[in-house]
Amino acid sequence: MSRNRFTGKLCVVTGAAAGIGRETALAFAAEGAEVHAIDRDAAGLAALERGAGIVPHAFDITDAGAVAAFHAALPRLDVQFNCAGIVTVGSLDECSRADWDRALSVNVTSIFLMMQAALPLMIAGGGGSIVNMASVISSVGAAPQRFAYGATKAAVLGMTKSVALDYAGQGIRCNAICASGVETPSMTARIEAMDNPDAARAMFSSRQPVGRMGTPAEIAELALYLGSDASGYMTGSHVIIDGGAKL
Repeated sequence: MSRNRFTGKLCVVTGAAAGIGRETALAFAAEGAEVHAIDRDAAGLAALERGAGIVPHAFDITDAGAVAAFHAALPRLDVQFNCAGIVTVGSLDECSRADWDRALSVNVTSIFLMMQAALPLMIAGGGGSIVNMASVISSVGAAPQRFAYGATKAAVLGMTKSVALDYAGQGIRCNAICASGVETPSMTARIEAMDNPDAARAMFSSRQPVGRMGTPAEIAELALYLGSDASGYMTGSHVIIDGGAKL
C-alpha cells in the first residue's frame, strides 16, 4: 500500500521511458507526486503517461536550451532524479574520441545542466532533493571494458559531493546511487545480442555474490528513499546497491 511520501511534491525523472527511470517515475506517482517524466523516447513516455497520469516531456537532456526551457515552465521542484545514461563499452585504447565525447555528454554534462537548472527552483521553494544515478563502476571500483563509463560515473560522484556541500545551507540535498548490474531493457538487449545469451546472462549474474542482477523496482525504492524526507540527514552520500559485487 502506498505510504504517500510524495503527496504535494513535484518530482522530475530523466530516462523515464524504460528501466529504472520508468519504474521510479511510476513509484513516485503511486506515492502521490506530480511527476514530470523526461526521455528522448516519445513513444515510451506516451505509454507511461497513459498508465499513470504522468506528465511526459520528450527532449534531449544534453540540449542546454531544452533543459532551461523545461525548468522555466515548472512552478516549483522538490525532487530531481537524474537517471538517464549510457553504457560505453571498451578499454582506453578502444575508446574513440566520439565514444568519449558521447559518454561525457550523456552521463555527465546532462546532469550538470539538469542540476544547475534545478537550483533556483529548489532554493526558491526552501530546498529539495537531487538523486543522481552513478554506478559501482566509478571511483568505487572498476570493471573490464568500461573505461569511459567508469570515468563518467566517477565524475557523477564528484559532482554529487560538490553540490551537497555547496548548497546544504539552502536546504538542498544531493546523493547518488551506485548500482551493479540491473535487469533493465537495455541490459536485456545487450545480453540477447551476444553470441551465447544464456552464458552471458549467467556471467552478468555471477558478478554479484547474491547470484542475480538487481531489478529496476529495487533501485526505484532506493531512489524514493533518497528523494523523501525520511533521508533528511543524508547528503553527499553514495549508496551502494550491488548484491555484494564490490565486497
